[in-house]
Amino acid sequence: MSEEISRILTMVEEGKLDKEKAAELINALQENGNQVNLNKQTSSSYLNKMLKIRVTSEDGDNVNVNLPIKLIKAVLKVGTNIAEKFPESEKYIKDLDVELLIEAIDNELDGQIVDITSANGDKVLVVIE
Repeated sequence: MSEEISRILTMVEEGKLDKEKAAELINALQENGNQVNLNKQTSSSYLNKMLKIRVTSEDGDNVNVNLPIKLIKAVLKVGTNIAEKFPESEKYIKDLDVELLIEAIDNELDGQIVDITSANGDKVLVVIE
């Protein structure tokens, strides 16, 4: 059981789980003595959420993108084959850790993921809700 708790704590450190969800998992482990499957399938309610990307520029160049988690998960599963079919795309996806993104979705990462404000006042916000 200590291995599972250690894994939960690592996921909190990496930002893959929030403290409340981690506490629930640890409590479930301690109460039931059963293993919790951290590699579970993503629930349908989570798949109905959206990845929202907001870019606000001081110059007024604003971007709002909403992507369904269901679409992102499907694209990530087939996305690793993109570079094989379109070699010119490799420079855009070479540093993308597809497995990490799929794991984040499988573990139902939720809430604010990125919040950046540049020196000139431009802002980038990425949220799953």
